[in-house]
Amino acid sequence: MYRRYLDRLRVDLIRIGADDISPAHAMLLFTIGDDDLSVRDLMDRGHYLGSNASYSLKQLVQSGYVDRTASARDRRSARIRLTDKGKMLCRAIKAADEVNQNQIVRSEKDLRALEDTFALLRKLEVLWATDLQQSPLRLDGSRF
Repeated sequence: MYRRYLDRLRVDLIRIGADDISPAHAMLLFTIGDDDLSVRDLMDRGHYLGSNASYSLKQLVQSGYVDRTASARDRRSARIRLTDKGKMLCRAIKAADEVNQNQIVRSEKDLRALEDTFALLRKLEVLWATDLQQSPLRLDGSRF
């Protein structure tokens, strides 16, 4: 599903005229959102690897979507936030998503089904994230 969504997002980015950004980078913009974050916060929030996040952020800064500044408290740490260009792109993507969603949701029944699907996916995310934090069980029920 995620791969298919990225394919859809790639088409939307082309239609919007944002050919200088990949769908994965666009998702990174949404992870930043309206916040002023440290790179560490971004990695925790979006489950990114440090090297991938740093590479992607460098590209987004060079393209003008993200502003990266040294932290006032710790010059080794960087703070990131969306630029106006990044915010405008996020708004355009949200508008395209609304058009796509309107193709799926045509009735109250469809809306409830979509909301139920989101709720189930959130439960899975929480379950899997919690499960990863606990010590793993072997198939026989004993701990590693």
